[in-house]
Amino acid sequence: MIYYEDMEVGSVYELGNYTVTEEEILEFARKYDPQPFHIDEEAARDSMFGGIIASGWHTASICMRLYVDAILNKAASMGSPGVDQLRWKRPVRPGDTLSGHFRITECKPFRKGIGIVKGMAELRNQEGKLVMNFLGNGMFGMREEK
Repeated sequence: MIYYEDMEVGSVYELGNYTVTEEEILEFARKYDPQPFHIDEEAARDSMFGGIIASGWHTASICMRLYVDAILNKAASMGSPGVDQLRWKRPVRPGDTLSGHFRITECKPFRKGIGIVKGMAELRNQEGKLVMNFLGNGMFGMREEK
Protein backbone atom coordinates (compact mmCIF):
# COMPACT_ATOMS: atom_id res chain seq x y z
CA MET A 1 0.00 0.00 0.00
CA ILE A 2 1.32 3.43 -0.96
CA TYR A 3 0.71 6.13 1.64
CA TYR A 4 1.19 9.88 1.59
CA GLU A 5 4.56 9.48 3.32
CA ASP A 6 5.80 7.27 0.49
CA MET A 7 5.36 10.01 -2.10
CA GLU A 8 8.21 12.41 -2.79
CA VAL A 9 8.53 15.49 -4.95
CA GLY A 10 10.29 14.53 -8.19
CA SER A 11 9.14 10.89 -8.15
CA VAL A 12 7.83 9.65 -11.48
CA TYR A 13 5.30 6.83 -11.81
CA GLU A 14 4.93 5.12 -15.18
CA LEU A 15 1.28 4.59 -16.06
CA GLY A 16 1.63 2.02 -18.80
CA ASN A 17 0.22 1.90 -22.33
CA TYR A 18 -3.17 1.88 -23.97
CA THR A 19 -4.13 1.45 -27.64
CA VAL A 20 -7.23 3.38 -28.71
CA THR A 21 -9.70 1.79 -31.11
CA GLU A 22 -12.08 3.52 -33.51
CA GLU A 23 -14.96 1.55 -32.01
CA GLU A 24 -14.39 2.96 -28.53
CA ILE A 25 -13.84 6.50 -29.89
CA LEU A 26 -17.23 6.33 -31.60
CA GLU A 27 -18.96 4.71 -28.61
CA PHE A 28 -17.66 7.29 -26.13
CA ALA A 29 -18.37 10.25 -28.41
CA ARG A 30 -21.88 9.12 -29.32
CA LYS A 31 -22.71 8.91 -25.64
CA TYR A 32 -20.84 11.91 -24.21
CA ASP A 33 -19.41 14.24 -26.89
CA PRO A 34 -21.28 13.80 -30.20
CA GLN A 35 -19.45 16.45 -32.21
CA PRO A 36 -19.19 15.58 -35.93
CA PHE A 37 -15.40 15.12 -35.97
CA HIS A 38 -15.79 12.45 -33.25
CA ILE A 39 -18.68 10.46 -34.75
CA ASP A 40 -19.04 11.08 -38.49
CA GLU A 41 -16.31 9.86 -40.89
CA GLU A 42 -17.22 12.27 -43.68
CA ALA A 43 -17.59 15.32 -41.44
CA ALA A 44 -14.35 14.39 -39.66
CA ARG A 45 -12.51 14.04 -42.97
CA ASP A 46 -13.72 17.51 -43.98
CA SER A 47 -12.77 19.02 -40.61
CA MET A 48 -9.44 20.56 -39.66
CA PHE A 49 -8.52 17.15 -38.18
CA GLY A 50 -8.82 15.22 -41.46
CA GLY A 51 -10.42 12.19 -39.78
CA ILE A 52 -12.06 10.80 -36.68
CA ILE A 53 -10.41 11.83 -33.41
CA ALA A 54 -11.12 10.94 -29.80
CA SER A 55 -12.93 13.36 -27.56
CA GLY A 56 -10.57 15.10 -25.17
CA TRP A 57 -12.77 13.81 -22.37
CA HIS A 58 -12.22 10.27 -23.65
CA THR A 59 -8.48 10.89 -23.63
CA ALA A 60 -8.72 12.19 -20.05
CA SER A 61 -10.71 9.08 -19.10
CA ILE A 62 -8.01 6.83 -20.57
CA CYS A 63 -5.40 8.70 -18.54
CA MET A 64 -7.50 8.27 -15.41
CA ARG A 65 -7.83 4.53 -16.03
CA LEU A 66 -4.06 4.18 -16.43
CA TYR A 67 -3.51 6.27 -13.26
CA VAL A 68 -5.96 4.15 -11.25
CA ASP A 69 -4.38 0.88 -12.41
CA ALA A 70 -0.79 2.04 -11.86
CA ILE A 71 -1.16 4.01 -8.64
CA LEU A 72 -4.54 4.62 -7.02
CA ASN A 73 -5.60 0.99 -6.64
CA LYS A 74 -2.29 0.38 -4.82
CA ALA A 75 -2.53 3.48 -2.63
CA ALA A 76 -4.45 4.90 0.31
CA SER A 77 -6.28 7.13 -2.17
CA MET A 78 -9.07 9.25 -0.71
CA GLY A 79 -10.31 11.01 -3.84
CA SER A 80 -9.39 14.35 -5.34
CA PRO A 81 -10.37 17.98 -4.93
CA GLY A 82 -9.90 18.43 -8.70
CA VAL A 83 -7.47 19.00 -11.52
CA ASP A 84 -5.88 22.15 -12.88
CA GLN A 85 -4.47 23.14 -16.25
CA LEU A 86 -6.03 20.34 -18.30
CA ARG A 87 -4.71 20.67 -21.86
CA TRP A 88 -5.32 18.64 -25.01
CA LYS A 89 -2.21 19.20 -27.10
CA ARG A 90 -2.74 16.88 -30.10
CA PRO A 91 -5.61 14.81 -31.45
CA VAL A 92 -5.79 11.14 -30.52
CA ARG A 93 -6.65 8.95 -33.50
CA PRO A 94 -7.79 5.35 -33.91
CA GLY A 95 -4.83 3.02 -33.50
CA ASP A 96 -2.77 5.43 -31.39
CA THR A 97 -0.96 3.82 -28.50
CA LEU A 98 -0.80 6.17 -25.55
CA SER A 99 1.70 5.95 -22.72
CA GLY A 100 1.66 8.00 -19.58
CA HIS A 101 3.51 9.05 -16.51
CA PHE A 102 2.78 11.04 -13.36
CA ARG A 103 5.47 13.28 -11.83
CA ILE A 104 4.96 14.53 -8.27
CA THR A 105 5.44 18.30 -7.96
CA GLU A 106 4.23 18.99 -4.40
CA CYS A 107 3.33 17.14 -1.23
CA LYS A 108 1.71 18.86 1.76
CA PRO A 109 -0.25 17.78 4.80
CA PHE A 110 -3.94 18.65 4.51
CA ARG A 111 -5.56 17.63 7.78
CA LYS A 112 -5.18 14.89 10.35
CA GLY A 113 -4.42 11.66 8.55
CA ILE A 114 -4.58 13.12 5.02
CA GLY A 115 -2.01 14.66 2.70
CA ILE A 116 -2.40 16.34 -0.68
CA VAL A 117 -0.15 15.23 -3.53
CA LYS A 118 0.04 17.39 -6.65
CA GLY A 119 1.55 16.16 -9.85
CA MET A 120 1.68 16.50 -13.61
CA ALA A 121 0.08 13.69 -15.59
CA GLU A 122 1.10 13.36 -19.23
CA LEU A 123 -0.01 11.14 -22.07
CA ARG A 124 2.11 10.73 -25.20
CA ASN A 125 1.36 8.92 -28.44
CA GLN A 126 3.48 6.20 -30.07
CA GLU A 127 5.67 8.90 -31.63
CA GLY A 128 6.46 10.35 -28.19
CA LYS A 129 4.38 13.45 -28.87
CA LEU A 130 2.43 14.98 -26.00
CA VAL A 131 -1.32 14.58 -26.50
CA MET A 132 -2.64 15.64 -23.08
CA ASN A 133 -1.51 16.84 -19.68
CA PHE A 134 -3.00 18.08 -16.46
CA LEU A 135 -1.97 19.05 -12.95
CA GLY A 136 -3.74 16.67 -10.59
CA ASN A 137 -4.46 16.97 -6.90
CA GLY A 138 -4.95 13.81 -4.89
CA MET A 139 -5.75 13.13 -1.27
CA PHE A 140 -3.86 10.23 0.28
CA GLY A 141 -4.13 8.67 3.68
CA MET A 142 -1.21 8.82 6.09
CA ARG A 143 0.07 5.86 8.05
CA GLU A 144 -1.50 5.58 11.48
CA GLU A 145 0.68 6.69 14.37
CA LYS A 146 1.80 3.80 16.57
